[in-house]
Amino acid sequence: MSDKRLIVVGDRVLIEPLEGEERTNVGLYLPPTAIDKQAVQAGTVVAVGPGTPVGPPAELGDEPWKIGATEARYLPMQARPGDYALFFRKAAVEITFEGTRYLVAPQGAILTLVREEEREKASEGFDPSFL
Repeated sequence: MSDKRLIVVGDRVLIEPLEGEERTNVGLYLPPTAIDKQAVQAGTVVAVGPGTPVGPPAELGDEPWKIGATEARYLPMQARPGDYALFFRKAAVEITFEGTRYLVAPQGAILTLVREEEREKASEGFDPSFL
């Protein structure tokens, strides 16, 4: 057993691809033109990076060299592990890690995400029945 771990960086998403089906298991219909040209592909999100790095605030004043060490900040990712993603195939890079094939794609290449409602509501922390 290996001690290696795959860490996704930046605004990248690690996807386990599903091979060419006309209709996906979550009910999305992929037209034959999209499948034939391999313009889009679908898969399950396995891991996501921390997001797009954001620089320090513009409160530099007259002495920008005095900025103390601040903690890194990121714009959060929309994709989450377990989501079903439909993405542009040409933007993805194929890798193999410990015998498993994955695709690494930037979040900007993702067209849609399918997420179970129960997971989404639990993660939001907002209960609409309260109103």
